[in-house]
Amino acid sequence: MSDIEEASDTLAEVNLDDNHKPLTENLDCDPNSSHQDIVVTIGATVPTGFELTAADEVKEKLGSQSRISKDRGKIYFDISVENLSQVHRLRSVDNLFVVVQEFTDYQFKETKEDALKDLEDLAKKLPWTDPLKVWKLNTNLKKRKTKHKKQYQQNSISKEKLNDDGGKDRADQKDADEELLDHAQNIPDLKSAGDQNTEKTQDMIPADNQSDGKNEFLTTTGNEDKASDSKKGETEDQKLKFRVTCNRAGDKHSFTSNDAARDFGGAVQDYFQWKADMTNFDVEVLLNIHNNEVVVGIALTEESLHRRNITHFGPTTLRSTLAYGMLRLCDPQPTDIIIDPMSGTGAIPIEGATEWPSCYHIAGDNNPQAVKRAANNICSLLKKNQNKDGGTSWGIPIDTIQWDICNLPLRTSSVDVIVTDMPFGKRIGSKKKNWDLYPACLMEMSRICRPGTGRAVLLTQDRKCFAKALSKMGHLWQRGHTVWVNVGGLHAAVYLLKRTLERAGEKRSYW
Repeated sequence: MSDIEEASDTLAEVNLDDNHKPLTENLDCDPNSSHQDIVVTIGATVPTGFELTAADEVKEKLGSQSRISKDRGKIYFDISVENLSQVHRLRSVDNLFVVVQEFTDYQFKETKEDALKDLEDLAKKLPWTDPLKVWKLNTNLKKRKTKHKKQYQQNSISKEKLNDDGGKDRADQKDADEELLDHAQNIPDLKSAGDQNTEKTQDMIPADNQSDGKNEFLTTTGNEDKASDSKKGETEDQKLKFRVTCNRAGDKHSFTSNDAARDFGGAVQDYFQWKADMTNFDVEVLLNIHNNEVVVGIALTEESLHRRNITHFGPTTLRSTLAYGMLRLCDPQPTDIIIDPMSGTGAIPIEGATEWPSCYHIAGDNNPQAVKRAANNICSLLKKNQNKDGGTSWGIPIDTIQWDICNLPLRTSSVDVIVTDMPFGKRIGSKKKNWDLYPACLMEMSRICRPGTGRAVLLTQDRKCFAKALSKMGHLWQRGHTVWVNVGGLHAAVYLLKRTLERAGEKRSYW
């Protein structure tokens, strides 16, 4: 069970019919209405290029049709609030937010002053009530997670006192468990969608450094005490802190992201009487502008959902959401043997073992440090599962091994699927070496992959070198479709290959 699954299970325990006090005087609701009757639109950021893959997952697991945004890396789908816990089980989404309102053809005024004035007026007209109820539900989850962690710590301390002989070991285990629980304590901040859209978004407000936008925005916070007389019974905890993050793309706007965040945020503050805080905020309001498409939302995640499973990172650790997308492309079947011959820290095999436990996964690399990190990540996942189950962990179907990609210790035609992130020739290796490495890799992969049914999903940014190597292997590999992705600002490609019926050259047997 992963961090996200544990969080989802906790969320499912929240009583959706609880009558909470209004968040502010502007958030009044019918006490007889049930949260279960609310249908909201959820927005999700996904790895660019994998929008269709994410939409298929949403359809499969939630039964909802998704709309793919014109702004790459985003999808939208409608769900009932009672199914909100299932949203956090999705493996292909990075960040989640609830949509307040979406405008597909918003007409901006030509002058900067008029355009910003329209945004100020817009903040007062939006239907905030249901989205804020959804946000409140996530806040309840955060409180429950904190409570569960404290109870777990108290139980651990009690057990340590009863076991004097293993006191030191227990203390070490407690520290390790706390470190693991930190990854799952909160429902994860919709950082800006710039992780996926850095090549398209201009003037984006950074999540941790808002510079001029922050300074100008904070100047509007001097009147937050105006409503104190009408809210004498309100506790300090109910005085919410917020910030506005604006992601803008397009060259026909007369204003910058900072301008929009400042003026729209000021209007939100006046409407709710919230306090602006750019770092320690309770609510993050999102203003996504892509040409004439405008989406206002409230973030449901504080940390990207791709930060799962991996505790020991390497220089090129792949995002878990991208790893899931690559695995889903090859359509794993029960009993398949799936290998990553250049696994690094093991992101792809670990994600595969978590989501497809009926397959057998092998993580291999020639770097002993990478193999060690992969083994540590597997051990961390085992400990995490053991802590959640409250008993002995029976393991996960994965192994790690050190090997040479050009001379794999595997029997010919013994592997069903190969999924790997090939060296780009930047942080690891060089593009010059790739001209020798890529053909040798494809040849060895064709030897171990089953003719006729085997397939491979390969990620690389060195597209010219890969295309040249693949052209020489046309008799062994049939090229399927290609997915263009953005990996850390680099324009890369994911290639789906199918193994032909022709047998590759035989090599010596290891058994």
